[in-house]
Amino acid sequence: METTFKHKTNCDTNEYMFYYRETGILDMHPHYIKLCQVFGTPTDVAIIREMSDIREILKKQTLRKVYQEMESGSRREGFRLKGSDMDTMVWPDNHRVIWNKSMSKRYTDDCILLLGDTNESPPGFTLLEVLTKTDKTFEIPKTDLNCKIYIPSLKFKRDAHLIDLPKSVVHGPCDRFVQAGVETDVVTCFACDFWPQSASSWIKRDSLHWPKQEIIDDVVRNGCHVVPIGNPLSPYRDTEWRISFSLAEYKIVKSMNHPQFLAYGLLKILLKEVINRQSDESKILLCSYYMKTAIFWTIQQNPKFKWCPHNLFDGFWMCFKLLLKWVYEGVCPNFFIPQNNMFRSKIYGSAQENLFLQLHSLYKEGHESLLKRTSINEVFNTLALEEMSIHGENVFFRELNLHDTYVFMEDIHHCKEILHAIENLIGTPMTENQTAVLQKHAATIIQWTAFMLHNTIKSNKSCNMFDIPCHMLEVAAKLGPVSDNVYIAIYYYRTNRYAEALSVIRKMKKMLRDTKQCETGNYCHYYAERCTTDLGEHVWLFKMVQDVKFSNDICFIEELQWEQLCAIENNQWMLAIPLFVTIQFVEFLCSRHIGTVAATDALERLQTLIQRDQETYVPVIYRDISWHILGICQQINGDFPAARYSYEQSLKQYQWNKIQNETRVRINEIAIAKNSSRSLVKKDIH
Repeated sequence: METTFKHKTNCDTNEYMFYYRETGILDMHPHYIKLCQVFGTPTDVAIIREMSDIREILKKQTLRKVYQEMESGSRREGFRLKGSDMDTMVWPDNHRVIWNKSMSKRYTDDCILLLGDTNESPPGFTLLEVLTKTDKTFEIPKTDLNCKIYIPSLKFKRDAHLIDLPKSVVHGPCDRFVQAGVETDVVTCFACDFWPQSASSWIKRDSLHWPKQEIIDDVVRNGCHVVPIGNPLSPYRDTEWRISFSLAEYKIVKSMNHPQFLAYGLLKILLKEVINRQSDESKILLCSYYMKTAIFWTIQQNPKFKWCPHNLFDGFWMCFKLLLKWVYEGVCPNFFIPQNNMFRSKIYGSAQENLFLQLHSLYKEGHESLLKRTSINEVFNTLALEEMSIHGENVFFRELNLHDTYVFMEDIHHCKEILHAIENLIGTPMTENQTAVLQKHAATIIQWTAFMLHNTIKSNKSCNMFDIPCHMLEVAAKLGPVSDNVYIAIYYYRTNRYAEALSVIRKMKKMLRDTKQCETGNYCHYYAERCTTDLGEHVWLFKMVQDVKFSNDICFIEELQWEQLCAIENNQWMLAIPLFVTIQFVEFLCSRHIGTVAATDALERLQTLIQRDQETYVPVIYRDISWHILGICQQINGDFPAARYSYEQSLKQYQWNKIQNETRVRINEIAIAKNSSRSLVKKDIH
């Protein structure tokens, strides 16, 4: 390639040593330091939560849907463990659960109220009586019971869906499916703005020293949810709903100190890598929610135990002993409603006895021996302090990459609403990381809006003479990462300004010359080390090198329109293309209009990048579109055998972009007519 992208793993020794000395981590127990490499330092976890929180706030203010949604589970809590799933809760925005009819005064007439009736249900469960007429925006199954109308949880879970889901299987109250290689659980539920009366004892529990009163007040103020699953032993199991405290649990986990958080992480690792591998039966009986419950109770019931880096393994072992006690007694009390024995319908009889014997044998090994059977042991044995990498920026890059843009912008007016919400949020107190998240969202929305506007007015010369989209893209490039400059080059290509596009590309290659690779856990990201803002400041967001993401509802590059349509047919809402592939693709498209030699050289650089890259700049999950783009360029250039080979290579890759049908169409075109090809500009996408 014309520009050499220098590769470097992790960060310099002096840099990480400075970080650990400054934060005081070097003075702590060596096992604590190494566990911070597995689960994150306090700073890492804070970054994850801050960025997650601001996304949730923005989502709540701008979602133009009849429902609300919230990320939950371990990822929301701050864990980024290999193989961990994604958990999402969705609920209709105009439905609310109340616990007595006097609470209805809080709501307007257009709100559909459901009365939680706990009289006939076991602790922790409720029936939902329909108090007001439902509307047609969300079809809800109903059933008659004792001359009242209730919503049956079983039918609701099967028939009522607020969002379109891929092919899924039922997993408890959730729909489970795999998307982009990640196991995802989505539960459709109802929200309640009030704390349930059945959990009122939690507020004033005698032994309560933790969490702090302000956390309790915040938890109670935010209410709860009800999810569609009944108690298996109840006569109303197909009609009952379980009271869910997911938001409360997140707030409580967030209030933990870091040794407590690390002990919680160790419990999750122990369950997944040791306990669940003892037998198929134990895998079915125990779940990570019991681990969370164990650490909640352990912290609250042991006020004299001071959690610190030096004794976190003692705290972890206290949790495991409590779990062992619960299995022996067959009782696991819910943290908020202790009368709800979560083992009652699962762990009893011979299953309980076998599980206890398995756990007791693990207990006799001791925690040090037990942890040697987990992946943690590899970290303890192989990771010397001088090999440890700092996270900080890496975590920031990873989180912004994983959650770049969640919004489905319906039209230009919706874009305006989102930008207005971002403007209002930036004026509120927030951290530097949260401000960066909003900046990146604003940059992406402005970019997408610019292309929507261009596609709308491109035939109107009087509107286009002011080149409003170009100015918008220049503003977006100042807000977002250095890689966002590629959208300006794409726009220049779309408006036939090929020399200007190539000038932007040359400028980008210069800025990206010292691109470095950072590894954080199982993730790998890039940043431009020498990139500075106009003020000469090194800013995390500006230095970030991000892959290109095209919303499939908007035309960005006309040569990819059919690929976008194909992806839409396969329920994929965006195309994701490696930045360096995009740069070479646009350079080739522009060079064709400059000269044959320039186009040939650009094509050779693209071919070298894709064929010789060792997953450095062309991530394995995006190699489908990368080989496909190379095929398009070769097809345009008239090299049909090479194009066919590239398309065939594309089909052999993981199909993240869901464009395989279009790849097959292009192969058939080459087979039918090698000397002619259809126009690549087929259909406008607005």
